[in-house]
Amino acid sequence: MLSAAIILAITSTTLAPPDVVLVVVDDLGWADLSCMPDGRHDTPALDALAARGTLFTQATANAPNCAPARAALMTGQWTTRHGIFTVGPSKRGKADQRLLEPPVNRTSLPTAAHTLAERLQAAGWDTAHVGKWHLGDDPCDHGFDLNVGGTKRGHPKSYMAPYRNTALPDGPDGEYLTDRLTNEAVSLLQAPRDAPLFLYLPYYAVHTPLQAPSEAIDATLQANPSWSRRRAVYDCMVRRTDSNIGRLLEHVGPDTLVLVCSDHGGAGRIAHNGYLRGCKGQLYEGGIRTPLLVAGPGVQPGAVCDTPVSLHELAPTISATAGLPHDAAFDGRSLWPLLEGDVDVERGPQYWHFPAYLEAAGTVPGPFRTTPVSAIRVGDWKLLHFHEHDRLELYDLHADPSESVDICTRRPNVARAMYVLLDEWRMRTGARMPRTKADS
Repeated sequence: MLSAAIILAITSTTLAPPDVVLVVVDDLGWADLSCMPDGRHDTPALDALAARGTLFTQATANAPNCAPARAALMTGQWTTRHGIFTVGPSKRGKADQRLLEPPVNRTSLPTAAHTLAERLQAAGWDTAHVGKWHLGDDPCDHGFDLNVGGTKRGHPKSYMAPYRNTALPDGPDGEYLTDRLTNEAVSLLQAPRDAPLFLYLPYYAVHTPLQAPSEAIDATLQANPSWSRRRAVYDCMVRRTDSNIGRLLEHVGPDTLVLVCSDHGGAGRIAHNGYLRGCKGQLYEGGIRTPLLVAGPGVQPGAVCDTPVSLHELAPTISATAGLPHDAAFDGRSLWPLLEGDVDVERGPQYWHFPAYLEAAGTVPGPFRTTPVSAIRVGDWKLLHFHEHDRLELYDLHADPSESVDICTRRPNVARAMYVLLDEWRMRTGARMPRTKADS
């Protein structure tokens, strides 16, 4: 929980709680930022944010693709509770290659799901959503006073105006979507108000389609003549997003809590996940690991935290910042002890459940990027349970952060104990399981 000094400050009758700005970059790779290990792209604004706050190197999303990860972020709950566990149908790929019958996926947040925005709105906060929603038709149905650009769609039709987005009036032809969303967010930060603000800014970038202003692409290719156009466009998208976040931060007050992350791991053959195995759509670290940067009052500046955390813990963290009591519906705990420098705090196991199929993409061989799979991490041990053939894989992420050597047969006692914990968690949280086709 927050220290006594921070609690006193944010619950005082004379001092309002700090504003909170939560920025999510879509499909950003773990090592796309230059401040991350093996960082690839030039991201000075985010590097500066990391220098004045805490950089988490082992933060993970609660799912390897967009909608379930965002639902966990908004509710503070495991995917097994809110019921969104993939994007679109769970039966992806060719039917004759699927050995199991996956459960039916929910594609919108249920009305009963109590979001972070609803908690803050009920406490008197102004709540604004600017960007990608992807959890139903309208974020205003889930606690936001204002929606700019958020619909059920998971990616833009175009990054260049006209956008053909029913929740975003078109700007002049050629206007760039990332610039426009930042303009909208800056206007909200500059507007007079009497209540603290929760600004949720989930950019559509750097998700496909890969598009950037032509002059930026030409300049990047001229400076890097050996690059493919695809690489140059993606680099422009990352750097343009970084510069827009920098512009946003120029309008953020010193007492504002700022959090920046990706929604999950980077897309295969596009993003840079460093030495991590896998990509978006997989429960290997490359599919779930995300940069996480937090800065603001009470946050230890210039800190690098290697403690494993999950993005569903941002909801209780922001709730605590608002001075609200911890809600029993949260599956995670506040990150404030880590943000204040208590690196020895015990965090408990991390869990994932992805009972769906995703067709192959990027560099993943075979017909599927993933088959139904669950996972658990305890300390540096990580176990994956692939439901087809009831197969287990065990990795020591300290000795083998690239998950290159499966040691399940060498450490059967560890694998067995972790499987028991995983199975107990699935039963406790009502995880919907795939079935054999004979049983369906």
